[in-house]
Amino acid sequence: MNKIDCDFNELVNKIKTMSVDEIFFNIKKYFLKVHPDTQKSIQNFLNELNYWGTLDISKNDYTEIYEKAKSLKEHIDDYIWLYNKLNDYSSKKLLFAILNNWYCYDFKNLSESMHKTFLHYFDLDLIPSFDDKVFVDLGSYTGDTALDFINYYKNYKKIYCYEMTTESMATVKENLSKYENIIYLNKAVSNNNRISYFTTELLDASTNKLTNNGNIEIETVSLDNDITEKIDMIKMDIEGEEYNALLGSQNHIINDKPILLISVYHNNEDLWKIPRLIEKFNNKYNYYLRNYGNNIFPTEIVLIALPI
Repeated sequence: MNKIDCDFNELVNKIKTMSVDEIFFNIKKYFLKVHPDTQKSIQNFLNELNYWGTLDISKNDYTEIYEKAKSLKEHIDDYIWLYNKLNDYSSKKLLFAILNNWYCYDFKNLSESMHKTFLHYFDLDLIPSFDDKVFVDLGSYTGDTALDFINYYKNYKKIYCYEMTTESMATVKENLSKYENIIYLNKAVSNNNRISYFTTELLDASTNKLTNNGNIEIETVSLDNDITEKIDMIKMDIEGEEYNALLGSQNHIINDKPILLISVYHNNEDLWKIPRLIEKFNNKYNYYLRNYGNNIFPTEIVLIALPI
């Protein structure tokens, strides 16, 4: 047993002995000890994106902290399951860093867990080559991920770029204009085919997400219905819709066994819930976690699922 194993076991055993209210009290206590500038930064970040719940000391609003406490208590066995499933030391250290950051605002381990060697999503130690294959980019934004993919894996067969907004899709097309075999799809991806909505009033277009209402109507599809050919790699960063998009990719996951690069930080459940879902569809995957975010709050956390 190594140090991270010991630290992780100590943390989860501590959480198991406490109630949700006790965990909440401790997290709140730790937060109030954080430097005021960092407190403000965390509050602004959480309240702007509103993925995890609101946090505002001035209004005695600690919703986000309570939701973290609930997740830690109610799903501690799921986090233990994930820890044991992770396939390298770096991933295990990152999972511990995330949970310990949630519990006591541990910035040190989160900082040490950041991955800076390779570009976002594409760990060449895990995926050294990818020739003559199909890549699906869900949440293409400006085409930045597709460009990184092309930079690393030049001999691809085809790229599908999905993006919701017409403005972002225009940027994607402009940035990828000199490359061939790219399919541009101005659609959202979820668990089935339907009409959905989103709003364009957000500060950053990269945070647009599907809602039951909004000022823009968007065609929404499942990958199983929209792509009939074999898929070899899927990247998802679609603002909390990843779980549903995986539901709509079940047949591809079962039959094609694509490499999966999935953002798992948009709520308090995806970190364990998404690998559980993949495992349900196909238990022939190895799992890794990578951190491309910051050292204050766990964001840009990617689950890499590699077919065995």
